[in-house]
Amino acid sequence: MLAAYRLLAERGFEGLRTRDIAGAVKINVATLHYYFPTKEALVRAVVGHAFSRFRTTLVPSGRTTTLLKAHFDGLRRLGREEPELFAVMGELALRAARDETMAAIVRETDQQWHATIRGLIRRAQQDGSIDRDLDPNDAAALIVATLKGVYLLPVEASRQERLGQALRQLERWLGLTKRA
Repeated sequence: MLAAYRLLAERGFEGLRTRDIAGAVKINVATLHYYFPTKEALVRAVVGHAFSRFRTTLVPSGRTTTLLKAHFDGLRRLGREEPELFAVMGELALRAARDETMAAIVRETDQQWHATIRGLIRRAQQDGSIDRDLDPNDAAALIVATLKGVYLLPVEASRQERLGQALRQLERWLGLTKRA
């Protein structure tokens, strides 16, 4: 799975070959297919790994604004330390537009992310740290769409810089930071 993840980040879907994946981990293709009988199963494992990396940005407890800020800080860290994560997610999103199976996988992860952000916003509204007039569903949709847009940018387009700009603006909009 990690070999597929790395190759997907490096080559995109067009360059993802089961023979190359098997070769990277020094197994034969039949063994790879034993563990991942279909490309969909392998892609699901890659998405699961990628999503687990994003889950590392969610801290288990604390004030809700701290949780949101920690999520955004974690995304900054991932952008810096694991740029291949954004490349993989960009590849998956692009492929989802042309592949219904991939679209279902991406939709499922997007729904989980959206629900997590929506829940954090609702909790922050309940404790009075975020404007109660903000629609949590719409706000979560905007946050997810904004950040997905960032990982669709090519690396040459200063993805890291754009990620920082988007996160700073989202933090200001949510009232997590004051204008500098």
